[in-house]
Amino acid sequence: MSLVVEDTGDGFPIVLLHGLGGTSNTWQPLMTALGNMRAIRPDMPGSGRSALGSQRLSIAVMVEAVTQWLTDRGIETFHLVGHSMGTIVCQHIAARFPDRVKGLVLYGALTEPPQTAREGLLLRATHARKENLAGIADQIVQNTLAPSTHRENPAAVAFVRESVLRQTGDGYAANCEALSLAEAADWRKITASTLLVTGESDPVAPVSMGRLLSEKISGAKLEILPGCGHWTPLEKPEQSAVLLRGFLAEHPQ
Repeated sequence: MSLVVEDTGDGFPIVLLHGLGGTSNTWQPLMTALGNMRAIRPDMPGSGRSALGSQRLSIAVMVEAVTQWLTDRGIETFHLVGHSMGTIVCQHIAARFPDRVKGLVLYGALTEPPQTAREGLLLRATHARKENLAGIADQIVQNTLAPSTHRENPAAVAFVRESVLRQTGDGYAANCEALSLAEAADWRKITASTLLVTGESDPVAPVSMGRLLSEKISGAKLEILPGCGHWTPLEKPEQSAVLLRGFLAEHPQ
């Protein structure tokens, strides 16, 4: 499966995986934190500029697409940074390839969707194929961003809405279906140093989920950002960047 990937900078590779409705641009606010480090930002299959392809999309397909892209370019070890659905992909990669993944930074980390969320994702997929994405984008903006973000950071609100609107209906629907079937990774197999960053007001990946992951992933640390919803890198870019920069300084490779 072909991916459109932004690959910039030098040094130890940092692979950044966006979530549902996101693109490589989800990470733009954190790029200054990376300096000249090598940042690898794919548009995941069926998202942004990456084609959906003929294979039915799943978390396993995403894992294979990312790791194969890295292997094809001789990148054997790397850090992983993820947001939302991308954190599930990161966890599966880290569990499957513990020798390759040296560090994990997970924003709005998910375990796996609860049953009500699975049903909602399938319904959203149906709407995405039948209608334009404006209604879905408005619902996501309303329900997943913190109230303080709406008041104080209207540019982030606009960015999230535009990010969802710029997806294709079929691609977005396929990603919804893939997430609806997602299962938790085998956390016992994750050996990478791990930082979890959770918004205090995140309704999608609540603090309780972050605490569970911090208990299940050996040695994981949890940071909770006040006044932040689910779109952590966009709602709290400065704090997110400081945490990422600090983690990378402690774990250069």
